[in-house]
Amino acid sequence: MSRAEDIFEKLIYFGEDAIDEFIMNHQTEELFLDFKQAASDGKSMRTLHPSDRKNLGKAISAFGNSEGGVLVWGVECSRDLDIGDVAKAKIKVQNVHRFLSWLENAISGCTIPSHNKVRNHIISVDAEGNGYLATYIPKSDIAPLMTTTGSQIYIRSGSNNVPAPYAVVAGMFGKRPQPNVELVISEKNILLSKEGEEDIFAPQSKRLKKETFVKVQFSLFAQNNSNAIAKEVYLSCNTLCIGGEKNKVSFYYDNQLDNLAAEHNSINLITPVEMRIPPRALISCAKAEICFAADISDDFLMDGVVGADGTIPKSFRLYVSKNDLRSFVAQTLRKNADLHVLANEFFSNYLKTE
Repeated sequence: MSRAEDIFEKLIYFGEDAIDEFIMNHQTEELFLDFKQAASDGKSMRTLHPSDRKNLGKAISAFGNSEGGVLVWGVECSRDLDIGDVAKAKIKVQNVHRFLSWLENAISGCTIPSHNKVRNHIISVDAEGNGYLATYIPKSDIAPLMTTTGSQIYIRSGSNNVPAPYAVVAGMFGKRPQPNVELVISEKNILLSKEGEEDIFAPQSKRLKKETFVKVQFSLFAQNNSNAIAKEVYLSCNTLCIGGEKNKVSFYYDNQLDNLAAEHNSINLITPVEMRIPPRALISCAKAEICFAADISDDFLMDGVVGADGTIPKSFRLYVSKNDLRSFVAQTLRKNADLHVLANEFFSNYLKTE
């Protein structure tokens, strides 16, 4: 998952609380995030206000020509001399459902060529129909995108949408589509198991009591999320801290990939040279199993990267502090614990992707 998609998913999941957090933490506009107030109020016209249309077009061009981003409508910014434009206050969008309709109608006409993967989501709406909305703009496979208002090609530079220099635009033209390989984690599961040796010939009273372990299982996939063929797809994963002496990490990799020599608790996979991954295809790389004992004495850290020949590598990290890991294991070992919910929370809280 890209950084822009991660921000968009956070807004979908947490709603208006995510905006409150932006304001409380003085979130700055940055490479993947922009804030805008909506000028469209429906009083003077029955379509998207020209300034909103202009901002939308610039954002689609800049984010689409760069690495993607999210435009949050309904947030006022203030200028901080040290860190730039920061989220200051909430200014609700008037009649947010109508505003959403206007945005949807305007998207296809904002750039040439049009960006058909832009998504909008209403973050929240009050009893009067006013609220907040987010526009997710992924990286475009058909860049460069030029705005229809002003006929300008923009790129994202820091927290600003800036006109692309000639050399950048020249590099975009005639360039073959590049593959974009991203990590997909699925089949997330948590189960309890008892491990330990037991002498079946010993009397019941002298048999060793088995210890209960928490097993976190998941599958690692690589997805060619582009319109180009990907070659030499790779995935490397290294567990730097396992959280305690009794803990264990195991990998089971797909036999269609080559496994290069790796240290304990690690895996280095790559597809054979002759193997090609078609656009939008998903390939299975490995299954991972983390076994946690109740005795936690250290942090847990798993660090990895996924990519392909000619692509920008995408990093991922699964980090759980010692205290958080103790709490997670204790929660999981409780009677009647909802393991499905705990599995979703574990990956939502501790897995970070680029």
